[in-house]
Amino acid sequence: MKVQVLYFAYCRDLMGREQEWITLADNARVSDLLKQCSSRSSAFETVKKNLLIAVNQEYAQANHPLSEGDEVALFPPVSGGTADVGTTLDFYAIIRDPIESSRIVQELKHPVDGAVVVFEGIVRNNSLGKNTRFVEYHAYEPMALKKIRELGEHLRATWQVDGIAIVHRLGHLNIGETSVLIAVTAPHRKPAFEACQFAIDTLKKTVPIWKKEFFEDGELWIEGDNPVKSCHE
Repeated sequence: MKVQVLYFAYCRDLMGREQEWITLADNARVSDLLKQCSSRSSAFETVKKNLLIAVNQEYAQANHPLSEGDEVALFPPVSGGTADVGTTLDFYAIIRDPIESSRIVQELKHPVDGAVVVFEGIVRNNSLGKNTRFVEYHAYEPMALKKIRELGEHLRATWQVDGIAIVHRLGHLNIGETSVLIAVTAPHRKPAFEACQFAIDTLKKTVPIWKKEFFEDGELWIEGDNPVKSCHE
């Protein structure tokens, strides 16, 4: 059987391509696919234990069985345009243009709201003791948007909130630009604060978006909050 394999972040660098079709035995599992990748790249073998796996846009383990035509994505832990509108007061998006934070927040407000809590992640000018020139954000877009939407649904089911906006930017970002916006409106401040905090913490762990930082002397992928692969030094 054949499965389509998508490589993201430094997996793409190690394999030298963004995607390919790989032929496997009919009863193959994800672990068999990983072995085949390792046989073609010794560097892949050293990082595969840290990789996350998604089969048909759902997280999976190495023992997950594969079927003809499955889409398998391999990527490091996330760091961390297409848009989708849920309910009237929910907005989930992945974009490449600057995030218009004030406009989004203003549109989210409703007469029943007594609080709005806003988190903006911005690009800073330093990391790891080096001066950052700029950053790039990359994503497994269909799955990222799906996980953002699921995160918003969880917030609504868990806290008494009114409006939710979760927007992440991809591509080239300069110092001081907003990379992610999370805004939550609610009748009272406590659920708004709690939902917003949960949203950014969970997004950075579960939504497949990665950051590459560019310095004067090289580039570095960021896995979670940690540097993991220097591409050029």
